[in-house]
Amino acid sequence: MLIKNKRRVSLRRYWTSRYLLTLCIGLIVIALISAFWIRHTTLENRLNMMTIMAESMADRIVSAEDEGPEPGRNDFFREKEGEKHFEIDPFTYIIDTSGAILSSNRPGGPMAGEIHSSVLENDDTIQQFTLSDTRFYVVKYPIEIDGSTLGWVVMFESKQNLSRVNQEYTQLAIMIIGLAILGWAAIYFLSKRLSKPIQEVAKAAKQVEEGNYQIDLPNESKEKEVHELIHSFKEMAYKLEKLEALRTELLAGVTHELKTPVTSISGLLQAMKDEVVTGEEAKEFLTISLNEADKMKKMVEDLLAFNQFAANAFDVNMEVHDINDVVETAVYSWNILHEDMKINLTKLKSPTKVNVDPIRLQQIMTNLLNNAKQAMENHQEPVINIRLQEDSSQINIDVEDCGRGIPKDEQPFIFERFYRGEEKKYKMRGLGLGLPLSKMIAQVQGGDLTLLSSSQKGTTFRIYLPKNNS
Repeated sequence: MLIKNKRRVSLRRYWTSRYLLTLCIGLIVIALISAFWIRHTTLENRLNMMTIMAESMADRIVSAEDEGPEPGRNDFFREKEGEKHFEIDPFTYIIDTSGAILSSNRPGGPMAGEIHSSVLENDDTIQQFTLSDTRFYVVKYPIEIDGSTLGWVVMFESKQNLSRVNQEYTQLAIMIIGLAILGWAAIYFLSKRLSKPIQEVAKAAKQVEEGNYQIDLPNESKEKEVHELIHSFKEMAYKLEKLEALRTELLAGVTHELKTPVTSISGLLQAMKDEVVTGEEAKEFLTISLNEADKMKKMVEDLLAFNQFAANAFDVNMEVHDINDVVETAVYSWNILHEDMKINLTKLKSPTKVNVDPIRLQQIMTNLLNNAKQAMENHQEPVINIRLQEDSSQINIDVEDCGRGIPKDEQPFIFERFYRGEEKKYKMRGLGLGLPLSKMIAQVQGGDLTLLSSSQKGTTFRIYLPKNNS
């Protein structure tokens, strides 16, 4: 099956382009809504202004009538402040009650001779009127003296002129373009700030992949997630470096551990073959050779058992048992061979069923008890405390000794395969597979094995096992 190589883009380019696209779409929508709102508001404002202008003109005509001059003279069309302010210059007519035009601000216009009767018959101050496929707005205001209507001030202007907006659209366009540039610049610099530490981590990962763990990552980022990413990566690189050094050291240690008994056996048997030793001394050499062979056999068995668990090729016979009985049997079997050790066992108050492989659990207990005994060498009163506790979902088995404890810098690695502490490395033979194998056995049974605490006063390991709720 062929997998097409997808083109990869940088984080900065990816987010900047998509944010810019989203920003542009959003701003276009806002611009359209704003343009519609500006057009609608401008139309309403100009119609209101035309109404005020018509009313003002009617008032001036009435005032002039009281003073004596004839109504309808062109002096009434002199004031244009409102028209200039709102960029409008409507056709303005002064008409009598019959609709005849007495005066206008300029000749021609949509009406000639007289105003259409439909305008006068309609009582609305603001009306719409269609003439020659052009939509006009009509504003009329009565000229009244002593309650009698002498005529009307009528203003005509097309809807197109009333809705025309130039300056506002220009300002809106400048604002929208400014927001787009500002938004793009903001996301560009923010993406750059975010992508820079990620690029540095990617380069450092490549460096680690090539086997160089000496990385230098500045961690001055104020963002919590970026800070945690860099900190976690540096910790990972440090642990990988330490594990790589341990792997090399442990491989040499395992080779030495297997080579030592082979060398001893070879030397002893060669001495017997060459008859360097005879009689009782030869038997003693033979006994030593057999002991060395047994030790090597045990190490090889540990390797095979660990490989089986690591490859999921193992047999686990899960059965329902009372956890008190299983632990008590395991402790009793071990204590028979180590009568010098005092063990305090605290069982659960009532029988509690668990789904467990008793042989595998005994294997874990044996390993923990052996480690506890080794930790308490030369102790005046060696005591091992074993406590069973339970909660709603699991059983806890604590194995506590009063030994010298595990050094703090060694604690994170005790469950690593082939790891052996500095003291064990030189005092005791072995491959360092006891705790890793025990942890795997516990996990296969649905539980776990952890180091609960360790200090100079002693060490406590805890086995977790799930309850059988069926």
